[in-house]
Amino acid sequence: MRLRRCFMVFSALMAVSMAMMAQVDLGELRLNDKLMELPVIGESETVLVYNGFVVNYNTQRLIPNWVAYELTAEEVAGDVPRARGFSMDLGFNGQQAMREDYSNSGWDKGHMAPSADMKWSQEAMNESFYLTNVCPQNHVLNGRDWHTLEKHVRKWAVEYGRVWVVCGPYVYGNRYGTIGDRKVVVPDGFFKAVLRKIGDDYQSIAFVFENDSSMQPLSKSVVSVNDVEALVGYDLFTNLNDEIEEMVEAQYNWEEWSK
Repeated sequence: MRLRRCFMVFSALMAVSMAMMAQVDLGELRLNDKLMELPVIGESETVLVYNGFVVNYNTQRLIPNWVAYELTAEEVAGDVPRARGFSMDLGFNGQQAMREDYSNSGWDKGHMAPSADMKWSQEAMNESFYLTNVCPQNHVLNGRDWHTLEKHVRKWAVEYGRVWVVCGPYVYGNRYGTIGDRKVVVPDGFFKAVLRKIGDDYQSIAFVFENDSSMQPLSKSVVSVNDVEALVGYDLFTNLNDEIEEMVEAQYNWEEWSK
C-alpha cells in the first residue's frame, strides 16, 4: 500500500507493533506497521512516509537513519522519467538539509531509495529526490559499487516478483565531518540489506561499503543482516516471524544471489 504524504511521529513509539499516527494538513495518516521491510522504530523517532518508501530521518545529522521499501517486478518496469533535481520536502516541518549544504562540498547527493526504483509513479519519483532521502556520498562509490548493487536489487525484484530493502548510512568516528551551514553529517559508510521470498522460505543478504573511492566489489562487501544490525544498532526486518528471523538474518550466500 502506497501512502500519499509524509508525516512526523510525535507520540512515543515503543515498538513497531504500535500504530504510528500524526496530525498533518491532510488529516490523520496511519503507517502500516506490518510492512515486511520495516526495522524496529524507536521511541520519538522521526518517520516520513512517502509513496514508495519510508524514511527514519535524523533531524540532528540531517541524513536518514534508514530508508525502507518494497520493490516489485511491476514497479521495476515503470517508465516515469527521472526527476529534474533535488529539493527539500516542504511538507515536513522539521530540520532538514538544503541544496546549498551540498554545493561545492565535493560530495554527491547519494540516493538511499534509488530514483530508478521509483519509475512506477511520478510522485514517488519526485519524492525520491527529496533531501530527506539522500546522504553525502563519495562520487566514485555512488556511480560504481553502490550503483551496481542498486541494479542487482532491481534484477532480484524481477526474478522473485518482489524484494524488501532497507538501507542507510552508518556513522562512527565521523572522520569526514560535516558539510554546509547546517552541518550535514557525512557518513563513514553505507549498508543495504535485502530480503526475498522463494516459495515459503525467506532469504536475506546485506552489504557494507566505506564512503570512499576504493574498489568495493559486491562479492567482497557482502555480510549477513545480523552483521549490519550489530553495525547500526537497528533490528531490521522486524516483521519476520520470530521463529525464523534469527536463522534468516544469520545466513547469506553470495553465490546463490549472484546467479
